[in-house]
Amino acid sequence: MKKIRNPFVTSGYVSAEYFCDRIKESKEVIRKVANGNNLAIISPRRMGKTGLIEHCFHNDEIQQYYYTFFIDIYATGNLNELVFKLGKQIFETLKPKGKMFVENFFSVISSLRPAFKLDSMTGAPAFDIGIGEIKEAEFTLEEIFTYLETAAKPCIVAIDEFQQIAKYPEKNIEAILRTHIQKCKNTTFIFAGSQQHLMQNIFFSNSRPFYQSVSLLPLDAIAMEEYVPFVINLFANDKKQISEELVKKVYCLFEGHTWYLQNIFNELYSLMEINETCSLALVQEAIESKIASYEPMFQSTLYFLSERQKEVLYAIAKDGKATEVTSGGFIKRHGLLSPSSVQASIKQLLDKEIVTSKNNVYQVYDRFFGLWLSKVYGIGYVI
Repeated sequence: MKKIRNPFVTSGYVSAEYFCDRIKESKEVIRKVANGNNLAIISPRRMGKTGLIEHCFHNDEIQQYYYTFFIDIYATGNLNELVFKLGKQIFETLKPKGKMFVENFFSVISSLRPAFKLDSMTGAPAFDIGIGEIKEAEFTLEEIFTYLETAAKPCIVAIDEFQQIAKYPEKNIEAILRTHIQKCKNTTFIFAGSQQHLMQNIFFSNSRPFYQSVSLLPLDAIAMEEYVPFVINLFANDKKQISEELVKKVYCLFEGHTWYLQNIFNELYSLMEINETCSLALVQEAIESKIASYEPMFQSTLYFLSERQKEVLYAIAKDGKATEVTSGGFIKRHGLLSPSSVQASIKQLLDKEIVTSKNNVYQVYDRFFGLWLSKVYGIGYVI
């Protein structure tokens, strides 16, 4: 088992030892894909979708019988960029398997053959092509699917932030992908996404190509009763003590949101000495330290907002969870301009993913940003 300096992993996947629970969800993912069912995993960003998929990909059965590929398309903006990401990730996954795999990759995906280079220093294969050099994206995409379908083992392709395809300028991208995917016999797909309304529209609107083409797995927070002992045990393994009460306080502050919890406990672990017992003051220090590290980014975010958008953002941060945001009471309480002005600002904040909405309850998307706003504007928060 691989050992790491700090057991609270904040990026990537290390091993099952540092992965909390998700037993039910892991079994569901493995059962679905092993039986040839495409799957959509929907949850807020940083709730643990990537970790769950990586955990399943490290399952002994999956590693033995499947080739697995994980592609994050959050930063893509069109079909060319999607094809580039798919091609590059498949290449990078195959490269450690040896030259034969790489040669086979480029023999099938001939349109990417110019990308095949040998590193001048090491002689190792390298993928070197500009996005603009992909001249016929649809043809290259077809070749990629041909490769997956002719692979020596069944393939599982996970595409993270899949809702991005709905924002591409190509109007037929969903139909193109669906046409290829529904023909796949050797490849199963996991579509993960963080923008619930876009993902639901893609897969559950009867006018869209992907309508009812997947099984759905909503991903919620890890249960407190599972996460609390996980944290206590990881501290105890290195002779550091933290009480159940303090872990619960942090869990409740971030409502079980995995990435934020891991970051706080990572910071807290680094602040503690061996045989030290954690205190509330130390928890507070860890939270303040982590929030302060992101302050330049938060200031930059505010700089690019209009005055009206800032006013609405401050109002939502003050309430923590804001409801009836266009009501007279909300507008009067926060000194806002008008219902139409608030509505326009809310839409812009949602589009920028600065604010999130669920069941008409609005809150700042980034929990650290929300706490920073609370501190800066004198509202405060309770641990």
